[in-house]
Amino acid sequence: MEVPFRNTEFDVNLSILFTELPLLARPAAAAAAGFTKVELWWPWPDDPEPPEAELAALRDALGAARTRLTALNFYAGRLPGPDRGAASVPGEESARFRANVDVAAGFAASVGCRALNALYGNRVDGVAPGVQDALALENLAYAARAADRVGAILLIEALNAAESPSYPLTDAASAVEIVDKVDAATGLGNARLLLDLYHVAMGGADEREVVDRYAGRAGHVQIADVPGRGAPGTGALDFADLFSRLDAAGYDGPVGLEYRADGPSANAFGWLAGR
Repeated sequence: MEVPFRNTEFDVNLSILFTELPLLARPAAAAAAGFTKVELWWPWPDDPEPPEAELAALRDALGAARTRLTALNFYAGRLPGPDRGAASVPGEESARFRANVDVAAGFAASVGCRALNALYGNRVDGVAPGVQDALALENLAYAARAADRVGAILLIEALNAAESPSYPLTDAASAVEIVDKVDAATGLGNARLLLDLYHVAMGGADEREVVDRYAGRAGHVQIADVPGRGAPGTGALDFADLFSRLDAAGYDGPVGLEYRADGPSANAFGWLAGR
């Protein structure tokens, strides 16, 4: 099914598409499919500080494919998996997040990436929410300062409660509240909303109203259809309308394709009419 697309570029999330290939082969595969921009979750979920050789190899793969990394997650624990970030998780996970901040920011700077996403983290049994929130603000401010040093923005993402019941930021309003708190703490003004329309719709909100209200606060947008997290046209969302609303709100950044392919990833882009 073809869906008219907006007059901007899309980027491919290489942590959910082309995962049938080794990490270092994915930028070239995205380029072969016609994309010049890609994004990634933190590619080493068990290692916030991978060896320089591994960072260099990914940097070289992106460069050889002539693909630009537009967004990168900070260390977020086991993702995909049970974790949803580390910024608010006390103990070892918080320490791993902080150890990763300069590594991720440095890598982003080396490849021209200007957006770094910090997932908040799940609630932890036996820890007061206020304790986690205070830790998150401290860590997110730390990350925002590191991002600012390399000319990047810090993204804060809301997920959906159906799939992430222990994650406290489950709508755009709650994520924007954290954006404002981080900006107030740092005075930098470089925190932004990561507006993921899949999570918006899965959370039961009217995605049109959310775009109209919050797209102006967005530093990055991601999409997948609902239900199923497939490509546009496989579910119920009206992407032609949503893209028009993003245009009207003045959003002019890339739209991240963060959906699952039904079959080989190279065949997952037929919905891009006229591309």
